Amino acid sequence: MTDQERPIIEIEALSKAFSYMPAVRKLDLTIQRGEFVALLGPNGSGKSTLLKLICGLNKPTTGQIRIGGWDMPAEAQAVRAQIGMVSHKALLYDNLTARENLAFFGKLYNLADDGRIERILEKVGLSKRAHSVVRTFSRGMLQRLSIARALLHEPHVLLMDEPYTGLDQDAAAVLDDLLSAAYSDGHTILMATHQLERAARLAKRIIILSRGSIVHDSTSKMETIELAARYAEVTGAATAR
Repeated sequence: MTDQERPIIEIEALSKAFSYMPAVRKLDLTIQRGEFVALLGPNGSGKSTLLKLICGLNKPTTGQIRIGGWDMPAEAQAVRAQIGMVSHKALLYDNLTARENLAFFGKLYNLADDGRIERILEKVGLSKRAHSVVRTFSRGMLQRLSIARALLHEPHVLLMDEPYTGLDQDAAAVLDDLLSAAYSDGHTILMATHQLERAARLAKRIIILSRGSIVHDSTSKMETIELAARYAEVTGAATAR
């Protein structure tokens, strides 16, 4: 199997416990290159924990994680070069401009100043605010800049942890477009969200977690009402919120 043929994310018998309380339970999962996967589940189902394990912010209690053939956490440096992370927290420096933020993160990845910052700011629609201090940005602008930060080093995998939190309707629509463009560009996307309607519309694969285990995994196209019914069936929760 060549590197291009093997799954970009390979997880085997993964478990994570906090003070003997299991958050993820012997989870097996493979994600192919270029997939757009929505990760659903009630609060406490293990969505955020799983994303943190994949990007190396948490260490597993047991099990294996491989990203692009690299083992986590033993080869974390190589793995992080392949991952871009976006969450409901912007993870930006308020006292720096948009461009200065991206230049700082570019140095962390030893990226050449080859015009990529200008290109990525144009891509997320922030060229005119490149020299504005980030503390003046709206919530939607912060999220667009967060995506620019995540895409700056051209990662294979985008991890999204509740990226729509706090966004108004217009900002959420902009985020929809950016995610669709990232998927079209070939990025693998794993997005934890409570937004069933967006999961049904944007993602090509739906995974539902409950109590740290996968209880639904399908690539079949589902309308929102059908997904909501399935969600309630497998989790016992009326909605994703």
